[in-house]
Amino acid sequence: MIDDFERCYAAVQSRDRRFDGWFYIAVATTGIYCRPSCPAVTPKRRNVSFHPSAAACQAAGFRACRRCRPDASPGSPQWNSRADVVGRAMRLIADGVVDREGVGGLARVLGYSARHLHRQLVAEVGAGPIALARSQRAHTARLLLETTDLACGDIAFAAGFSSIRQFNDTVAAVFAMPPTKLRQSSPKALRPRPDSPLGEIRLRLPYRAPFDGAGLLAFLGQRTVDGVEEWDGTVYRRTLGLPHGAAIVALSDGPGHVDCRLWLGDLRDLATAVQRARRLLDLDADPVAVAEHLGDDPLLAAAVAAVPGRRIPGSVDGAELAMRAVLGQQVTVAGGRRLASVLTARHGRDLPGQPGSGPVPPGGLPGRPARLFPSPAVIAALDPSTMGMPVARGQALVGLAGALADGRMAIGPGADRVEVVRRLVAQRGIGPWTAAYVALRGLGDPDAFLASDLGVRRALARAGLAAGPGAATRRAQRWRPWRGYALQYLWAS
Repeated sequence: MIDDFERCYAAVQSRDRRFDGWFYIAVATTGIYCRPSCPAVTPKRRNVSFHPSAAACQAAGFRACRRCRPDASPGSPQWNSRADVVGRAMRLIADGVVDREGVGGLARVLGYSARHLHRQLVAEVGAGPIALARSQRAHTARLLLETTDLACGDIAFAAGFSSIRQFNDTVAAVFAMPPTKLRQSSPKALRPRPDSPLGEIRLRLPYRAPFDGAGLLAFLGQRTVDGVEEWDGTVYRRTLGLPHGAAIVALSDGPGHVDCRLWLGDLRDLATAVQRARRLLDLDADPVAVAEHLGDDPLLAAAVAAVPGRRIPGSVDGAELAMRAVLGQQVTVAGGRRLASVLTARHGRDLPGQPGSGPVPPGGLPGRPARLFPSPAVIAALDPSTMGMPVARGQALVGLAGALADGRMAIGPGADRVEVVRRLVAQRGIGPWTAAYVALRGLGDPDAFLASDLGVRRALARAGLAAGPGAATRRAQRWRPWRGYALQYLWAS
């Protein structure tokens, strides 16, 4: 899209929010960059250029607009759908891999040299992995400055900077003001409130409208695992196992955004926690493009019109999702939930707490949920005959956990989707339905489709159509590349 100047400029003239995150507009006369929907006066054509990422704008010497806050726009939906090395790299950088393991670690995960990876990213995104990670660190720093009372020195290291000087220089370059002034100028709505619980970080997660938040959260709520998740009809809460510690996240549908509250065991996990919450709720999707495509099919047209903005429920941990998918094979949703809850009660791990007083979230606030789902290493060591399920399914679960624990299989944002599905099907006791379900929710593949699913067969049969797996697969060809979203409408019906 960046190559189409007229289309980009038309989006800016109309202040179309759908394109926020797809590209950014930089204005030579002011030295700032904005999101397409910025309410400022549209600059003249001769003074603007368009860039594929905030990092590219920063690398070109532009600073972020204080009015539209372009760094806080939803991410580009193409990084969800693309399965090539650039798409995988962008998902891993957002998850914080560069901050934790460096560019070399990112390249190793992807199986390419650091030099080749840098060339690919610069060609596609306009910035290399270091610049992209730097841009994310600046965004995390701004969030902490605006939503916490932490000292600037603590924020610097929590955001991933290696020194106070690097933190000061980056914030000044990106936002045209030092950290202390940026904090003073932050919107009052985002500042810590006197009644906020100890350790709580409150955020607003943006998305592209429309957004069926109620339906998405209800889907997650119907599948909660006792101790790990909780759903009260409005707020969905769950524990998170993050690179530097444990955390709790609470999510609810707000006016024009998702309300997110976090309690972090280690502040360095903030960016990763936010990104995983966004993946869980599929907040970077382009619902208008999906609706336009699926709405052309008579089978789905009425459902799309009735409930626009359905999202694909994702996951915060691909390994956990995969193991829960195996537990749910050939049983009802309630049955799978019960098995996962029993497994967690027996083999899960408590969040850090105070002896004798029960689990306490990392910020010191008593509450629930309070356990982490068992790790692959723990499940791999279990005896399948003692797991309270058919032995064959127990063996499949232990075999999958072993492959995840020893590194033979990785299910995460940077995984090769085709390779993961191939390896899953090759695992004893795991069939195409489970592999496709993991691709859909664990890998975030928007085109994954479960042709043999009972809900799909019932939906097609109710419409008077052939409902076998072959017929479902043929029918779904017209829904590509959004078969995963079509699946949500079929399930809902």
